[in-house]
Amino acid sequence: MTNIIIADDHAVVRQGVKQILLAEADMRVVGEAANFGETLQAVHDIDWDVLILDYSMPGGNGLQILKKIQKSHPKRPVLILSMHPEEAIAISALRAGAAGYISKESASEELTVAIRKAVSGKKYVSASLAQKLALELEEGSKGLPHESLSDREYRVMWMLASGKSITHIAEELSLSPNTVSTYRIRILKKLKVGNNADLVRYAIKHGLVE
Repeated sequence: MTNIIIADDHAVVRQGVKQILLAEADMRVVGEAANFGETLQAVHDIDWDVLILDYSMPGGNGLQILKKIQKSHPKRPVLILSMHPEEAIAISALRAGAAGYISKESASEELTVAIRKAVSGKKYVSASLAQKLALELEEGSKGLPHESLSDREYRVMWMLASGKSITHIAEELSLSPNTVSTYRIRILKKLKVGNNADLVRYAIKHGLVE
């Protein structure tokens, strides 16, 4: 039996994941968490085999939590679940040590496959991501500009591209507006764009926002 913890700040998402897993006789949900602190507590208190972790969590993003869990449970697989487009952060998640990356849109088709791969000690990569990685290797690609963004820079970039103001972003990330403005300047420089409108066009072109 594979014991699974679900960490996502939206109850409806956790319920949806549980419904998917209920159909699997060899899987069971043994714990849930809705934020950074609850996730760390759950992995410490519960006997688990796989953690399904939302990328965007209150108190810290999924990759920050992943790094902490790797220190305390280095051999336990963590699957990143996110609403962000796969190509935007999947590679960063895998490089950070995630056992796989699944978009919430494709969870019903891919989640159980990813869990079984993770339990067997393998990485889960969707067919579309595998093709992208193969093309990059074939072409000797250096990667797209947004792939050089740090986890926090990516999140600020995504929020800016989604139309959120600096004040709103500062409140949501518990940062000062000045700090968010500094991140914005760095992001514009890394993406080689001049203003927010250019940033939005870049994000749409590369499928980072709809």
